[in-house]
Amino acid sequence: MPSLGADMDAGTITKWLVHPGDRVHRGDIVAVVQTDKSDIEVEIFEEGTVDELAVPEGVRVSVGTVLAHLTSASASNTSGSPATPVTPATSASPAPPPASSSAVRPAPANLPLVESPLVRRLAQRRGVDLATVTGTGVGGTVTRGDVEAVAPFTPGVTGSTARQSSSPYARRLARDAGIDLEGVVGSGPGGSVLARDVRGVAAVAPEKPAPASTPEERRRSMQRAIGALMARSKREVPHYYLDTTIDLSAAASWLERTNAERPVADRLVMASLLLCATARAVARVPEMNGHYVDGEFSPSAAVNLGVAISQRRGGLIAPALRDAEQLSLDEMMSRLNDLVRRARNGLLRSSELSDSTITVTNLGDLGVDRVFGVIYPPQVALVGFGRVHDRPWATQGLLGVHTCVVATLSGDHRVSDGMRGGRFLTEIARLLREPEEL
Repeated sequence: MPSLGADMDAGTITKWLVHPGDRVHRGDIVAVVQTDKSDIEVEIFEEGTVDELAVPEGVRVSVGTVLAHLTSASASNTSGSPATPVTPATSASPAPPPASSSAVRPAPANLPLVESPLVRRLAQRRGVDLATVTGTGVGGTVTRGDVEAVAPFTPGVTGSTARQSSSPYARRLARDAGIDLEGVVGSGPGGSVLARDVRGVAAVAPEKPAPASTPEERRRSMQRAIGALMARSKREVPHYYLDTTIDLSAAASWLERTNAERPVADRLVMASLLLCATARAVARVPEMNGHYVDGEFSPSAAVNLGVAISQRRGGLIAPALRDAEQLSLDEMMSRLNDLVRRARNGLLRSSELSDSTITVTNLGDLGVDRVFGVIYPPQVALVGFGRVHDRPWATQGLLGVHTCVVATLSGDHRVSDGMRGGRFLTEIARLLREPEEL
């Protein structure tokens, strides 16, 4: 279960998009996870074949819980036969491990290929001779499903019941906790299951499926999660605040001329200029871009710009526009539209919620003049924009009406100070006065 933000400690698998035996590649969407804020599409960052789904749909588990087991792509050679299966019960001399994986051993020719120690233990407990089992896994490996197909679990039947190899107290504990003793590895004589073995499983067992929550319950849960994170931020992060009024007359005129030459579908909005200017500016003031973790600041080479987006049922979510400093205005506009659409339809990817290095919030559409936001830990800065409006503006002794916006900065005093923050806001203002640079 990935961590999709500093305020997340658990999530619920609402839908699996893969099944055992499916081939997956880096970046594939494999599951949908429900958090307190939104439904998130979870990406996979390895390549291989799905062996087992460890957490069923509808179950809420803590961050860090194993959701599925994968057979690495390196476990098979180019001919399709397994090259580095998991160590079987008895094996030949160890072969040199691959450079990027843990040590594994080749299986002797007279033994079946077994995917995991779990499969071997299951076969032993159910009295199955693995040599007689036809494997359906990658390269003919024997999977848990193959063993269960040969010997389904039947309580009370010799050779497949946990009753004959467990203590009465262990059985009572397992019954009360809803644990199937068939999957418990015993530490007693002859592999018998003891009470301590059941307690160990109960301590790490996933929670039972929770009843479906109503939209109002989800909204309240989201608000609690946001509130807890903001309270932590205000307790732990020494905020400082700056604001400046930026003259957008040049940007507004350039935008009007540019959009006049474009079809309606390709026109830009001021928000795309504000985001581009922020991404370019933060690349030149690196103290604003990165994470503060374990007492140290880690600057980020890329600007993954978090954008605060309101949810239809209430609350905010701030997914990231990755490598925002490299985006043109058209690319920024396209990516922003796509991000807002997916955020409000529960189609965000896990990486978009965990990679932000700085966040921008824009409440101008609500008529807000300025916003002093609270930093999202472990980020170290948050930029706010108010409404774009006309106001009196004096230039070289002449008074006129100019289009303006108030930009604010919430900074982390452990990493930067008012001087660096002021330089950052000044750089944003300079870029917006020269929109052709964007």
